Amino acid sequence: MALGLSMSLFAGNGWAFGLDDVAKKAEELAAANYAAPQSNLPEVFRSMAFADYQQLRFRPDKALWHDAKTPFEVQFYHQGMHFNVPVKINEITSKGVKEVRYDPQMFDFGQVQIEPAALENLGFAGFKVLYPLNEPKKADELITLLGASYFRVIGKGQVYGLSARGLAIDTALPSGEEFPSFREFWIERPQADRRNLVIYALLDSPRATGAYRMVVTPGKDSTVDVQARVYLREPVEKLGLGALTSMYLFGANQPSVQRNYRPQLHDSEGLAIHAGNGEWIWRPLNNPKRLNISSYSVENPRGFGLLQRTRDFGRYEDLDDRYELRPSGWVEPTGDWGKGHVELIEIPTPDETNDNIVAFWVPEQRPEPGKPLDFAYRLHFTMDEPALHDPALAWVSQTRLSTGDVKQSNLIRQPDGSIALIVDFVGPNLAALPADAPVSTRVSTDDNAELVENSLRYNPVSKGWRLTLRLKVRDAARPVELRAALVEGEKTLSETWSYQIPIHE
Repeated sequence: MALGLSMSLFAGNGWAFGLDDVAKKAEELAAANYAAPQSNLPEVFRSMAFADYQQLRFRPDKALWHDAKTPFEVQFYHQGMHFNVPVKINEITSKGVKEVRYDPQMFDFGQVQIEPAALENLGFAGFKVLYPLNEPKKADELITLLGASYFRVIGKGQVYGLSARGLAIDTALPSGEEFPSFREFWIERPQADRRNLVIYALLDSPRATGAYRMVVTPGKDSTVDVQARVYLREPVEKLGLGALTSMYLFGANQPSVQRNYRPQLHDSEGLAIHAGNGEWIWRPLNNPKRLNISSYSVENPRGFGLLQRTRDFGRYEDLDDRYELRPSGWVEPTGDWGKGHVELIEIPTPDETNDNIVAFWVPEQRPEPGKPLDFAYRLHFTMDEPALHDPALAWVSQTRLSTGDVKQSNLIRQPDGSIALIVDFVGPNLAALPADAPVSTRVSTDDNAELVENSLRYNPVSKGWRLTLRLKVRDAARPVELRAALVEGEKTLSETWSYQIPIHE
């Protein structure tokens, strides 16, 4: 996964700042014992409730580059609650690197009573970048970096949903997860005509360090081009690259167990994978009763992500949180990533305040401590999921769960103890076929289910095909794995629908 590193915009000015500069710091950190960052946060900030933390507002006129000739500007987050460790933030200009110093005058503290002495040399918790995404003269949030190595990005007309993060270590292992953090940032001051922003970050944790270069390009679909060099202090069991974190509470394939006017509530509804051999896989998400880990062995992945394919407001009915406007996150690797697997982790959650879905790539070969691991990828934040997909293959537009039943001679449908899954496939290739085309299915299930119906019919509304699978689960204390695809003779017409009926006892 080695790859060349780009130079700075300012190379023509006699000096340059680039990924190598941050990588040198990361390598030096990795060679030394881990030193946990020390909090300088007074108790009044540490113990404040979330409502009080929300009152700590940055003053817009104090933004970095507020009066400069660039469409970007940077605002900063105050420390508070669990955001209790300062991060160092620097500005890169043609003249050099300069630290952005904390000043309490940058903030409006609302009704929070604070002694001025408690504000001395506090530092920032993170920052966000604003850009006129939707209107030419109105600055909108584009990217926010706050907490560990998490960051969120949106494009035009989108609202914040899923998060990305720099690195995941030992997620969902009994030994416990390690959360690396971005300790220092360098933000490159863009020239007036530049329409993207370069951010460098130094990552640190007990067992890993890293240098990151992120080129953020705003637009209808905002993108982040990531170049990273990671060093390990000590071996790790699971190293997650291109990590995405999201929320799934309930949806069409797993309706709410309590009455709720919202039919679906999730930031993402499925994991999509474009494998190196060309296969496309779609795995609808679950909110399981127990921690669940699914693994997909893939060599040289072409892409993977957590997608929000449903864009109809009527499927969410939430005027406050607007789930239909939350972006899909798609990871497009640069170069060959070799052998490994895409891992999906589903964690039980009782409400929508917890991010309970994680997906990332795990390389088969992990670097030895002290040896660099170079990798790069492009992150897409989009609401145009069909544009990500191969138009020659159909995709799954919805998966719906139902009680299985059989129509009696009196036309009344009678439940027969089975579970029914209704899967709709759509796509330009299906729309071009006549309704009587000889489309059939390729279906498989594990030994924990008896398949009692596998039927396919043309869907005149979507110009696609609807698959109905009816099955009887043998042991409710075990999950059921299913796979299905549409075929025409030997020709594959669709992505592979890969689904798990979770433990439901």
